[in-house]
Amino acid sequence: MASLLKTGLIQSHHLSSRTHRIKLLSRSTDLPTPPISRKLSRGSSRKIKVVDYAPLIESLNRRRLPDQAHDVFIQMKSDNLLPNYRTLSALMLCFAQNGSVPRARAIWEEILNSSFVPDLVTISKLVSAYEKIGCFDEVAKITKDVSARHPNLLRVVSSLAISCFGKNGQLELMDDVVDELESKGISLDSTAANAVIRCYSVFGTLEKMEQAYGRIKKKSGGGAVMIEEGVIRCLLVAYLKRKKFYRLREFCSDVGLGRRDLGNLLWNSVILSYAADFKMKSLQREFIGMRGAGFSPDLTTFNIRALAFSRMALFWDLHLTLEHMRRLEIVPDLVTFGCVVDAYVDRRLARNLEFVYNRMNLDDSPVVLTDPLVFEALGKGDFHLSSEAVLEFGRRSNWTYRKLIGVYLKKKLRRDQVFWNY
Repeated sequence: MASLLKTGLIQSHHLSSRTHRIKLLSRSTDLPTPPISRKLSRGSSRKIKVVDYAPLIESLNRRRLPDQAHDVFIQMKSDNLLPNYRTLSALMLCFAQNGSVPRARAIWEEILNSSFVPDLVTISKLVSAYEKIGCFDEVAKITKDVSARHPNLLRVVSSLAISCFGKNGQLELMDDVVDELESKGISLDSTAANAVIRCYSVFGTLEKMEQAYGRIKKKSGGGAVMIEEGVIRCLLVAYLKRKKFYRLREFCSDVGLGRRDLGNLLWNSVILSYAADFKMKSLQREFIGMRGAGFSPDLTTFNIRALAFSRMALFWDLHLTLEHMRRLEIVPDLVTFGCVVDAYVDRRLARNLEFVYNRMNLDDSPVVLTDPLVFEALGKGDFHLSSEAVLEFGRRSNWTYRKLIGVYLKKKLRRDQVFWNY
């Protein structure tokens, strides 16, 4: 009985399995057959191979052979070889750095339309390449593409674009990038903010410069953006060139005269603004205020005062300035000597120069250590200009202040003499 049950169960099992196979076969035959194109595409996809030709492309780039690099790219496509990201990046940079903008743009769009994410190093090199050949519209396009496809990279890429536009005076393109960031609620970092202010100080009007400074100061929320010393210098030069001394003093107060990281830059600029207006009482007041705030006058501070005293023929104040420098052990430079020479020679008191120079070291080598901002407002004296020409074109190499003064006095003497030819 048990054996019969067993054989029955086995037979029923074979029957059920056989019917199940028949059903599966019938279902498989009922399914539609895949088209031939799909079979071919599957077969071709298996043959595509990802390759890395970046070293070859970089070698061609170093040899300035963008056409050969393009031929390699076309050959890869025809051989069903898929270039990886390194190869595409190398191709794009090769084309951009050699002036082949349409090809570089095509590779950039291919990277965007693929699964690759462009890295910041490659984008930075691409922006630099476009900047060198003046393709600023392409830099703007990169920023827009990154904003649309990879917004997480937008802050850094926008900073690169703003720096590029700022250095080259592309105000409209720079404003477009700033507006794009503001529309997305992204604040400027210190690098971008400083680039914007520097651009307006060099290429824009004074009003636009002040608006940019005020907007960035407001957006920074009280100290998030630190204005760099180089940018502050650009703003000071803009004020000095336009002789807007009152607005310069307001700007220095707004930045903060107590900023220790700037040294004496702001205090010297305030004193310089009064010296350029020849407001001597205000100059002296700010000089005392500078010392009261804990700042020590430097060579530039004293030379600003010496230039003002020299041009106003205030000999006593000029002598006190030299004495003050001596007490503080501040070594005079060519500008200091020029203040004394010009003051005495212009008033035909050259014979009295010896009285002043007895207490100055005339045998030092001439050097200019004064901040160039001083010359933006007060210019250079006659002795200073003459000495620079002598130092540049003179045959000697061991010049001293004594020799320069001797050459200058002889030249002045010849200039003042009148020769009559009979």
